[in-house]
Amino acid sequence: MISLNVENMLKAAELPFFWVGAFAVASLSLWVLYRLLSGFRIWVLGNGQLLSPKLGKWAVVTGATDGIGKSYAEELARRGFAMMLISRSQDKLDDVARSLEEQYKVQTKTIAVDFGQSDIYPKIEAGLAGLEIGVLVNNVGISYPYPEYFLHIPDLDNFITNMINVNITSVCQMTRLVLPRMAERSKGAVLNISSASGMYPVPLLTVYSSSKAFVDFFSRGLQEEYRRQGLIIQSVLPFFVATKMTRIRKPTLDKPTPERYVAAELMTVGLQSQTNGYFPHAVMGWLTTVLVPIHLVIFFGARMNRLQRTGYLRRRKLREQNNGGLKSE
Repeated sequence: MISLNVENMLKAAELPFFWVGAFAVASLSLWVLYRLLSGFRIWVLGNGQLLSPKLGKWAVVTGATDGIGKSYAEELARRGFAMMLISRSQDKLDDVARSLEEQYKVQTKTIAVDFGQSDIYPKIEAGLAGLEIGVLVNNVGISYPYPEYFLHIPDLDNFITNMINVNITSVCQMTRLVLPRMAERSKGAVLNISSASGMYPVPLLTVYSSSKAFVDFFSRGLQEEYRRQGLIIQSVLPFFVATKMTRIRKPTLDKPTPERYVAAELMTVGLQSQTNGYFPHAVMGWLTTVLVPIHLVIFFGARMNRLQRTGYLRRRKLREQNNGGLKSE
């Protein structure tokens, strides 16, 4: 009698379990299909035609004389934008402006300022007056000279001020200057170059990592505030790119040239409000934020930076010893 009751109960439960399983499989299949189609839309088809002078005649790029910033300036000029280039060195600005004018036949303007200073924005505002700005790329940024513990950073007081001024204040102030006219016209794009280091804490690069996390949060918050007005504010979080700042000389698949990175990243504008910008970097971003527990990411980031710190300090000590030996001779 008991066995019959158990058998009847199991038969009664078969149908609900079947439908629960079927629903789970169907949901998973639909999710995978959605992710595949979304990935195809972003990384294969892209949105390459969105950024054009139809948004506004001018594009503004900060930190425009080297690395990613220079590549943004070149790609936007190729698309027909007149270029406003803002960086610290007037000589470098003149070189880049001349190259863009000769190669792409576009109008250029330059403003030479040090983003480490806080009193530069009236000068920038005057330089931007009257320009119909369609794209702003907040690219200027600085990192550590080498990974270091917070209290051991040389000239820590000035380091903090400079890092905040360049990596945080510049993004807020440049957006303040440009966004009102974009909002009036209900079109425009602001691309804020954060970093994969802003996706989670990175020990021994703590101030840099935190400043880039601010850029990411700032961008995503503004996107929600202004998307209904037709504006795009995008947070761009690259992993390593072969630039002067990263000291990577030889590009690889996961460490692309700035040109290759920027060409891929611009295809995501309007499709992703937060992007790693480049498919291999997107895979790395998914692995480090979804698949791997955050405490392991922090642990291995700290371990890698401690090794880099040790190597840097060892090389510096050897250089000092060699220089001391040469002087004594």
